[in-house]
Amino acid sequence: MSTAQSAAAPAPPEVHHKPSIGVKFAYGLGQAVQSGGFDVALPLTFFYYTQVLGLAGSLTGVAVGLSLCVDAIMDPLIGSLSDNIKSRFGRRLPLMVLSIPLVALGFGLIFAPPKGLDQTMLFAWLLGASLIARGATSLFNVPFIALGAELADGYIERSRVVVWRTVIGLLSAIAVILLTYSVYLSPPEGLLKAAGYPQLGWAVAVTLAICMSLCCLGVFRYAMGLPQSEVTHRSMLSRLPGEVAEIFSNKSFRTLFFSCLAIMVAIGVNGTFGNHINVFVWKIGTDKIQTLSFVLLIGMLIGVPAAPGLARWFEKRSVVMIGVTMLNLVWLVVPVLWVAGLYRPSGEGAMAPLLVMMAMAGVGIGLVLVAFPSMMADAADEHYLRFGHRREGLYFSGITFAAKAASGVGVFLAGFGLEVIGMPHHAVEGAAVTVSPEALTRLVIAHGPVPAIISCVGVGLMWSYAISRQAHDQISAALAARERPVPPG
Repeated sequence: MSTAQSAAAPAPPEVHHKPSIGVKFAYGLGQAVQSGGFDVALPLTFFYYTQVLGLAGSLTGVAVGLSLCVDAIMDPLIGSLSDNIKSRFGRRLPLMVLSIPLVALGFGLIFAPPKGLDQTMLFAWLLGASLIARGATSLFNVPFIALGAELADGYIERSRVVVWRTVIGLLSAIAVILLTYSVYLSPPEGLLKAAGYPQLGWAVAVTLAICMSLCCLGVFRYAMGLPQSEVTHRSMLSRLPGEVAEIFSNKSFRTLFFSCLAIMVAIGVNGTFGNHINVFVWKIGTDKIQTLSFVLLIGMLIGVPAAPGLARWFEKRSVVMIGVTMLNLVWLVVPVLWVAGLYRPSGEGAMAPLLVMMAMAGVGIGLVLVAFPSMMADAADEHYLRFGHRREGLYFSGITFAAKAASGVGVFLAGFGLEVIGMPHHAVEGAAVTVSPEALTRLVIAHGPVPAIISCVGVGLMWSYAISRQAHDQISAALAARERPVPPG
């Protein structure tokens, strides 16, 4: 019998932690690092280095993929460190504050390599700058996401915190998109405008630093009052293997981790090829790419607040499945028709189906973005009940590890895939690039049907996730009863 089944409760437990709107807003500003920086700015790296700077796709894939994998390995270390810090500002804020200048430096450097570098030196610059940018992002994101699980303890209230975080993150993504396509990479050169990338990188760096600073300032008083772990005198290297083994012994964590890994691999492969598809298959310009980016975000702004509502009618696991199903429709319907030669729109004629696809994908991603972290927070509660240890940092490092490792695999595969597909690199501003029909077909397959197949593996893995609303209420009630002071006499 599971812990959830054995810990019975007559009614849903009382919510003890419910942050104010001001705290939720300030907390949400920290999402700019992920949504505006990691999700919008850094994906430009692949196109910038291959098509603008002329770095070979395989070298680009190795540099970005290796930095992501190293970054992913750091996540459990950072998670364990943040779980065990004890300070007057709480467990999470010290690492978040430390990361702010490092994040800004990394994002600025990655888009500003010195001119005239050969392939080897350009590869080394990309690898080094990526390690700084992504490692510093982890130093902020792991404790930041774990802090979100601690801000609230109700089944639905946690989803509301995630909604605030995600919506504000999407607004930051809109700001970065405007900076990208309307200011620094504006038409007519667009994505091929070499001089715009360094300016964009430093502008994003400043934007992220401001948002991170406001986040830390806005939540520190609330964070100071949250529960902290007992001080441990064991070194991280001596305790981390046991802590990792402990969280993997929980079936709920294993299910979420491997399911998230598969789904994020799919999203990583699809997203990495996005700019190449837009330029070479759909043949649309920068202005239309910006429009599609906005529509994707609008779809996410619909899906994010819809997730808690759906969670009232369905289990969170079902919300993820609905979101992935929507993504698969986007990745399969039009791409399969294109490969079959039945429907091949381009230019202005491609905008109508692309707008529908982006809106649907946005809603699906929004549902997944809210449901997955909320489920992980519930699993962390189950872990605390079973083992008596708070491991929110390690639990959420599991999500970030899966996402980054998956993204690294996606970029790595895409880098070699460009050469296997036969795509040219180092396009010149204003010059036409010729791509063979066979290469375009392989590109479309790699961008759509392949990620759809991978995501289905993730959905299949999720069937064994067993923390329902009722089970979580029982877990929360058991925790409340265990921590309630025993009356004297």
